[in-house]
Amino acid sequence: MTYSASGPASILVVGASLAGLSAARALRERGYTGRLTVAGSEPSGPYDRPPLSKDFLTGALTEDDIALMSGDDAALDAEWRMAHTATELSAAECGGYRVTFSGGETIGADVVILATGARARTLPGCSGLRGVHTLRSLDDARELRASLRQSRNVVIVGAGFIGAEVASSAVSMGLNVTVVEASPTPLAGPLGAELGAICASQHAANGVDLVTGVAVARLAGDERVHAVELADGRILPADTVLVGIGAVPNVEWAESSGILIDDGFVTDTAGQTNLPGVYAIGDCARSYDVWANAHHRSEHWSNAIAQAGIAADSILGKTPSPAAIPYFWSHQYGKMLQFAGARGQADQIRWVEGDPVSGTFVVVYERDGVPTGVFAMNNVRLFTRYKKQLSKAYCQPRPETAALAT
Repeated sequence: MTYSASGPASILVVGASLAGLSAARALRERGYTGRLTVAGSEPSGPYDRPPLSKDFLTGALTEDDIALMSGDDAALDAEWRMAHTATELSAAECGGYRVTFSGGETIGADVVILATGARARTLPGCSGLRGVHTLRSLDDARELRASLRQSRNVVIVGAGFIGAEVASSAVSMGLNVTVVEASPTPLAGPLGAELGAICASQHAANGVDLVTGVAVARLAGDERVHAVELADGRILPADTVLVGIGAVPNVEWAESSGILIDDGFVTDTAGQTNLPGVYAIGDCARSYDVWANAHHRSEHWSNAIAQAGIAADSILGKTPSPAAIPYFWSHQYGKMLQFAGARGQADQIRWVEGDPVSGTFVVVYERDGVPTGVFAMNNVRLFTRYKKQLSKAYCQPRPETAALAT
C-alpha cells in the first residue's frame, strides 16, 4: 500500500450515485491529489434520486434537471467507469485491494470506498409481469412513468415514504390510486403511531384509498397485471402496480472478502470496515451511531453526503467532520414533512406549535424530558430551529449510553 503526503496513492470508489460523487468531491476538497477512480453500475452519471418519485414522475423535471454533476466537477480529475457492476472484492498481493467487475475488468487501489447503495425489495411471484414496478433507479422511474401514462387504476403496495410520494404524484396525474399497507398504521416505525396516522390521513384527504392491516395475496394477470388480490379476498383493479416495501443493501458481491456484513457493510463512526483501508458509506453502510449507541443503516440523502465527508477525513488523517444528525424529508400532497433526530420506541411527543387540522405543526420527541427528535409538517422555520438545537448535542453520546462499540 502506497501513501504520499496527501494520502494513499490511489482510491477507488465503488458506486457512482450521490454517496460516490460526494466521496470524490470530499476527497478533492480536502486536498487529495492521488489517482481517483469512481465506478458505477448504472450507465448514466450521478443523478438526484428524491425527484424520481415526485416531479420526474409527473414530467415536471427532466433527466437534465436531476443530473448531479456540473461543470465544476471536471476539476475532480477522476476516472469514471460507468456500467461497471462490482462482483468481487479481494486483497491485492502487493497491498491494497482489487475489485472485479461484471465485464471482467479488475481495478486495484490502496483504499476502497464502498458506496454500492441498495436495491428495492420485490414481491415473490411477479417477475416478468408487465405493469409491476419498483422505484430505485432512473431506469425504474422511466418505466414507471411510461406505465402511469397508459393507466387508469394504480395500486401501490407499501405506504412508506416512497409509496406515499408516488401516490401523491399519481393522483395529481388524474389516476385512481389505492395504497395497500400490511401494518395497521403507515409510518409508525419512523414516526410513531400517532404521527404516522396523521400523515396517513393525507391519502384520504386527497382522494386516495388507503387499505391497512392486510397483506397482498397475489398479483393477477397473464402477461400484464390487471388486479391485486388481498389476503382478505378483496380484489383491486390495477393497470400499474408499484411495490414500495423497502430496500436491500447491495453487499453480497463482497462476501468472500471477509468484510463484516449485517444488513449492510458494518463500519465504525468514521466509515471504516473491519478490513483496513476499506470504507463504506451511504445506503450500503451500517454505521455506528454514538447517539443511539448502536449500528444502523440510513437510506437518506443527507446521510450519504455527511458520511462521505467523514470517511474522507479519516482516509486523509484529518480532524473528523462533526457527526450529522439523522434527517430526512418528504413531499406529499403539497406538504413538506421533515424529521431530525433518533426517535426511540418509548419516546413521548410534545406538541410545540400548530395542529393536524391546520395542516402545519411541529412536535418534539422526548425521553425523560430530554429532546430526541423533531417532526414538522409545513413549518420549515421552526423545524430548523429545533434541528439546530438537537444537532449541538448529537455528536455527543447520551449519558446512559456513553460506552462506544468496539
